[in-house]
Amino acid sequence: MALIDNGIYVTGRRTASPHSLDETYAQLHAHAGMAWIGLYRPDASEIRSVADEFSLHPLAVEDALKGHQRAKLERFGETLFVVLRPAWYLDAEETVEFGEVHVFIGPGFVVTVRHAENPDLANVRRRMESNPALLARGPEAVLHAVLDEVVDGYGPVIAGLENDIDEIEDQLFGGEPNVSRRIYQLLSEVIAFQRATGPLRGMLEGLLRGSDKYRVDEELQRSFRDVLDHVLRVGERADSFRVLLENALTVHSTLVTQQQNDEMRRLSEASLAQNEETRRLSEVGLEQNEEVKKISAWAAILFAPTLVGTIYGMNFDTMPELHWQFGYPLAVAAMVLMGFGLWGIFKQRRWL
Repeated sequence: MALIDNGIYVTGRRTASPHSLDETYAQLHAHAGMAWIGLYRPDASEIRSVADEFSLHPLAVEDALKGHQRAKLERFGETLFVVLRPAWYLDAEETVEFGEVHVFIGPGFVVTVRHAENPDLANVRRRMESNPALLARGPEAVLHAVLDEVVDGYGPVIAGLENDIDEIEDQLFGGEPNVSRRIYQLLSEVIAFQRATGPLRGMLEGLLRGSDKYRVDEELQRSFRDVLDHVLRVGERADSFRVLLENALTVHSTLVTQQQNDEMRRLSEASLAQNEETRRLSEVGLEQNEEVKKISAWAAILFAPTLVGTIYGMNFDTMPELHWQFGYPLAVAAMVLMGFGLWGIFKQRRWL
């Protein structure tokens, strides 16, 4: 059911607990006290019923129907419309979740509209009912209690984010591969948290500025100032978290660049070493080629006289110039000349 709790209060004490909106309106007119209506995800007919009864502004009613509003405070005559963005930290998932609470206050009524499970406004109601003197101060006292509950809920969120950021600092220098994604995720959560908490400062300052005009109890003004102090501290912590995470991104980028540079330097050194080895092998190959040239040259020089000697060493009777008187000197001269000739040719080509 959308109607979670419903009470009529006279001088700070609960006098009736109607079970329907129509009964609430009747009891309110009968007792001339204050109605506190708590709704959870109401439908259009229930919102419009409340709007018709308390003359709520159509723009505020439209925002309450649509939801997904930013934190804000708007005044329509003697009616205040407040949108709050409570937040809570999920330890298991290590994430921040956000809700939405709309509060309408006016002469003799308070209407709270929740669009998420948190915060539990039943605790606020019980705390207020246990202090009739505070509840007797009227709708502004209920608004303060809701604001205080929402702002107090930011404390565990701050602690959870701080713990996550401490872990990020360890992972950042520990070489975790997914640290950049975690930093972006945390930064996104911190920015969303700033959007939820940032407007509260202006909202509370606006309430305090108009407190005299709208005859807000002086003690309540002090209470609103106390909530404002809490909001300022929350805002400062959120700002510091954002700066830390942005710096972490910068450091991570620097570390990644340094690692890439180290890897490039290592690859360059390996490439230089490989080139040096290739050059050394080339020099060895050239030296081997030179040795092969020399061996081949000397082999050719020795081959020429060997060829002549081999031919004339054959035991055939019909060989030319075999019995010629100058055959032997000519054969020797040919061997010598061919050897020197080949030597000269190889020397000219620098094979020797």
